[in-house]
Amino acid sequence: MTSQQKINIGLFGFGVVGQGLYDVISQSPALDKAISKICVKNKKERGLPEELFCYDANDILNDPEINTVVELINDSQEAYQIVKTALSKGKNVVSANKKMIAENMKEMIELQKKHNVSLLYEASACGSIPVIRSLEEYYDNDLLLSVTGILNGSSNYILSKVFDHNKLYTEALKEAQDLGFAEADPSFDVDGFDSLFKLIILTMHSFGVVINPDEVLNYGISNISDFDIRYAREKGFKIKLVGQVERLRDKKITLFVLPRFVARDKYIYSVEDEFNGVVIKGLAYDKQFMFGKGAGGHPTGSAVLSDITALMHNYRYEYKKANYFEGFNYFKDGAIEIYLRYNHPDVLKLIDFQSVSEAYQGPVHSYKIGFVKLSCLIQKKELLRNNKDLFIAATGKSLNY
Repeated sequence: MTSQQKINIGLFGFGVVGQGLYDVISQSPALDKAISKICVKNKKERGLPEELFCYDANDILNDPEINTVVELINDSQEAYQIVKTALSKGKNVVSANKKMIAENMKEMIELQKKHNVSLLYEASACGSIPVIRSLEEYYDNDLLLSVTGILNGSSNYILSKVFDHNKLYTEALKEAQDLGFAEADPSFDVDGFDSLFKLIILTMHSFGVVINPDEVLNYGISNISDFDIRYAREKGFKIKLVGQVERLRDKKITLFVLPRFVARDKYIYSVEDEFNGVVIKGLAYDKQFMFGKGAGGHPTGSAVLSDITALMHNYRYEYKKANYFEGFNYFKDGAIEIYLRYNHPDVLKLIDFQSVSEAYQGPVHSYKIGFVKLSCLIQKKELLRNNKDLFIAATGKSLNY
């Protein structure tokens, strides 16, 4: 596609983000009327001409006039079929489906190469923050040390209400659901899956490694208790749900998603409500901080629009870290320091502490703080997540081997 060629868009999905994209495109003179078809599941009044909508994916995928597909649906399996078919037919694609991309990253890279097309997905990680493009272009060297951040706006909104407004977790969750920040089943957000898939994508663009999400620790905030909140406050911390990928010695990296005690002097301490914040650390430039709305129709729609505009200029990800630098290996046996709050001592059988720096036994709640191998937590992550009598948070300390 040349930069002079008019982009003709087939849009899948017209929910919050789809409508947000339509709004921002309507305000862009260069792309006004660029959307020629919108594929949705059901007929209903949407305030737009009926002839703009279709109900069969093939109406877009088989249309030779449509050269760009924008996929903004929730179902990751359907999204996979749409994106795979579109790329195979020689159409460029923009997607916001982080689960689909993270679970099929290797295949998506191969499809782009095979069919000489581009798949862009800036909106899949951190909404309006251009973190993927920054990692691809600005941090396209071998000096990157870590990427750490609040990657999920829903869980951050809940924790903000808990720590800044003294609300109960259940009360804050209900408020997030009422405002549309959290789904009726909030587990995708509050149990760290959303952050996990975003972290997988960021890891690829940071260090050039494709990692299976099933092999990474993700543990969220759904088991947090008033005891944990009081403990954090007494120590001068807030609890944030944080994703991190870090470079270790000997071309190794480690990554995980965990609640974390965050001190006032950290950049992400002040990231509140539905906002995201990402700290990029490098060997020569120390720390860079990126901040912005991580959710919402217009912020996410603007990230999609940025990708569409990039396609007009023939942009594609080069996956420079994977292609031009010596490969990194995912290392699971490093140790991180965790806070484990438990209500019954049998829980301690699940976790093999290598060392303990602090312990407390109370009539109802007890806790231990010490170093545990990441591999131990990965192996037990389902048991830990489903056990409502415990809560785990990272202290931020690690033993880098």
